[in-house]
Amino acid sequence: MTNTNQIRPFRIDIAQAELDDLRERLGRTRSPHVVPGTEADWGRGIAPRYLRELVTYWRAKFDWRAQEARLNAYDQFVTEIDGQTIHFFHVRSPEPEAIPLLITHGYPGSVAEFLDVIGPLTDPRSHGGDPADAFHVVIPSLPGFGFSTPLASAGWELARTTEAFAELMHRLGYAKFAAQGGDIGAGVTGRLAANHPERVIATHVNSDQGSLGLVGEQLPIPDGLTEDELAALDVARERWAQQKGYLVLQTTQPNAIAAALTDSPVAQLGWIAEKFQLWTDPARAEGEAVDRDLLLTNVSIYWFTRSGASAAQFLWETAHSGMDWVAPSAVPQGWAVFDTHPLVRRVMNPDGRIEHFTEYAEGGHFAAAEQPDLFVADVRKFFRDYRG
Repeated sequence: MTNTNQIRPFRIDIAQAELDDLRERLGRTRSPHVVPGTEADWGRGIAPRYLRELVTYWRAKFDWRAQEARLNAYDQFVTEIDGQTIHFFHVRSPEPEAIPLLITHGYPGSVAEFLDVIGPLTDPRSHGGDPADAFHVVIPSLPGFGFSTPLASAGWELARTTEAFAELMHRLGYAKFAAQGGDIGAGVTGRLAANHPERVIATHVNSDQGSLGLVGEQLPIPDGLTEDELAALDVARERWAQQKGYLVLQTTQPNAIAAALTDSPVAQLGWIAEKFQLWTDPARAEGEAVDRDLLLTNVSIYWFTRSGASAAQFLWETAHSGMDWVAPSAVPQGWAVFDTHPLVRRVMNPDGRIEHFTEYAEGGHFAAAEQPDLFVADVRKFFRDYRG
């Protein structure tokens, strides 16, 4: 693995010309003719009425500079690993007994998902918690995502990323560390434990009932399911089949959608905002489960860095790598399932070997952004037993 080893401070500073260009493009949006009666229909993808509302808000009310300052409130760095620029937050705790925690995001997320949990995780004393639960937090942008762009070469996928992040933690001086992640981040977290069990203290994964749709495709079907359980699993798999068009396209023919996401901010907005609506807490009373400004911060990061295209390439590379998403290891692991379903435990923890398997009715796919307090509490509780 070639690299320069140098770690350089990084600060987000989007040129004003980029902001002006975005506002101009949004003002010249060319909207499709909507089929009468489908303005609020989510059965065909993002509802046209909702998308128009977001476009108006992004152009007229969203304050990128305020969100940029919020991101820059935390120490950020870049380094080169295996020829690729890797961007990351590195926020050290003031507590002397803190342990290092690597947190990895998924798709279509970014480091912005974790803004509400960095403080409580690194400085619990100042956030009503026990200082013994403190972490030094490292949150990298996946290669091809956010400010870990542009891609320097082909071949960046989940397995290569895992080794790059192991090198990142070594470079930061962390001989041993804990790991946490959801979505792609769960895959990285699991492979870190499988490939580096001598270094990974324990792993924590967040998931949601949407993972049931992957059973039989990326996850094994457990033995002994009843007819009712198999029927419920079929419902979940059918729901996933209706929502996975984005993944099929990006893992088979990413170039056309890459061009659209790079040239049209509305395409990028609709591509991501749809997932933030469909995958988040369905029990919310109304509106959005993730703060709108946080959603648009996430979308804006993809837009300004052109990472809609390179993230699609990451997904294509992973799909064609032949790797197995499940990477067994003996490293202690914990799960936190948000927006749970009675079948999740039966499928994901059939033999009960995962001792820490907590389930929440609230939240969804973007747990740290939707339910930061529950997320932090679960992470603290699980790792408490492995700090020695």
